[in-house]
Amino acid sequence: ARSRASARVAAVTGSAGKTSTKDALALVLGRQGKTAATSGNLNNHWGLPLSLARLPRDARFGVFEMGMSAPGEIAPLSRLARPDVAVITNVESVHLEFFNSEEGIADAKAEIFTGMESGGTAVLNRDNRHFERLRRHADAAGISNILTFGAHEAADFQLTDVEIKPAHCRVSARIQNRDVAYTIGAPGRHWALNSLAVLAAVTALEADIDLAMAALADVTPPKGRGSRTKVSIEGGSFLLIDESYNASPASMRVALDVLGAAPGRRIAVLGDMRELGPQSPALHAGLAASITRNNIDLVFLAGENMAHLATTLGRDGGAAHGKDSAAILPLVRDAVRAGDVVMVKGSFGSNMAPVVAALAALGREACAPAMAGER
Repeated sequence: ARSRASARVAAVTGSAGKTSTKDALALVLGRQGKTAATSGNLNNHWGLPLSLARLPRDARFGVFEMGMSAPGEIAPLSRLARPDVAVITNVESVHLEFFNSEEGIADAKAEIFTGMESGGTAVLNRDNRHFERLRRHADAAGISNILTFGAHEAADFQLTDVEIKPAHCRVSARIQNRDVAYTIGAPGRHWALNSLAVLAAVTALEADIDLAMAALADVTPPKGRGSRTKVSIEGGSFLLIDESYNASPASMRVALDVLGAAPGRRIAVLGDMRELGPQSPALHAGLAASITRNNIDLVFLAGENMAHLATTLGRDGGAAHGKDSAAILPLVRDAVRAGDVVMVKGSFGSNMAPVVAALAALGREACAPAMAGER
């Protein structure tokens, strides 16, 4: 399927933000031509071949996500996809159970360069502390075209300012010596930075960057990765932010920053972060600084590892802890009231999605008496 297609192909990987970046890139390219993309996060040794098999012969663009949890997993995916453009959103402390260091994670992410087409372009995060390491990997793979994004003054796609609103961002950037401004339809500085990765990939794929900037206004956070629901309850409503699909220390801090920017009483419902190895206790406890900095009012914690954060915060920190998500659910339900903003996040294995579903159901429960009265 890859050989028969004439599509220009972009591959996206990274420790955090790869699915959202992939979706945003697919959206903006889809406004300019037929685009095939990874569905959801079908990004492993099963999902990537399936996604490639679905690549139409006449597609103009293909956008494929590549994930991994151990060394050696991305290289064969890259050789299958043969990308023209490779985006690495960032390198952070994830999957440390299977790596000795973040440097090892960076080396594994750099496997995306293995199968790149001749003349391809690497899109790298200039702010990430592993940037030079990734650039050396790109050079070793014979990739001479490198575009960078970030707030760093040397970035080709440089974030100069971001105004974060409750449901979107207004981004100011300098793109290859040109000052631009645009809106991205999702809140958070991380969205602003990843939007620059999208625009760098658009440029490398020789698509229209102005059309892409306009299309970014229609980007919305996907389910489990920041999607927002207004839940009507007695006395008004509360805002539910669903971050339940996955979690790492970096993405937890970002999600807490987004919660901290929201108006209203702020409630964080957090489940264990998985696959962090021996550093797990310290990495969980380390989230206390983000909770304090963002003035989170109530914190509900689920899981063995989150007990370390509960201990760090203490009772005066407004934290309640349970052995799992089912244990804290009744506490969260009882605490929520109109005007609150509730953010739920945890690794997939911590089973936080049922908490999101139960909180969303409060709206249906609130409607039921009124509907019964009407009958």
